[in-house]
Amino acid sequence: MTLDQIDYQILDELQKDARQSHQELSEKVGLSPSPCARRIRKLEASGYVTGYGARIDDAKMGFGFSVFVSVKLDQQIDGRLVDFEREVRLCPEIVECWLMTGSFDYLLRLSVADLHDFEAFLTGKLTKFPGVASIESSVPIRRVKHQPTRIR
Repeated sequence: MTLDQIDYQILDELQKDARQSHQELSEKVGLSPSPCARRIRKLEASGYVTGYGARIDDAKMGFGFSVFVSVKLDQQIDGRLVDFEREVRLCPEIVECWLMTGSFDYLLRLSVADLHDFEAFLTGKLTKFPGVASIESSVPIRRVKHQPTRIR
């Protein structure tokens, strides 16, 4: 599927507010509701729209302390990666995990209540994951930019 300007506008508007009606969205992108709805279904079927959901505030949920953790494994073999990633999936504190190039193997973003919660996770769980050779933590001061997905 090749996207045109209207498709980009639809994606941009859906990302801003997926709860708006087809009528509201169609007015913003210059289509009538039926063609707009067809385009949305096509974008969904083609995999451009992968789902809908609410953005929840971490702090309101009691987990307003983020920590970025870089992890180096003792070996970069398939079994180690599989074992580590299995453990990651079991931890609700880990809200993002990226396999990386460079001097560390993984970059994690943790969402915890506070520094004590982070310490408990670090010493009680993360250091016990199989194959963890080293860990480096960074505490962000403030988020400068956040956008869900780049549209253009």
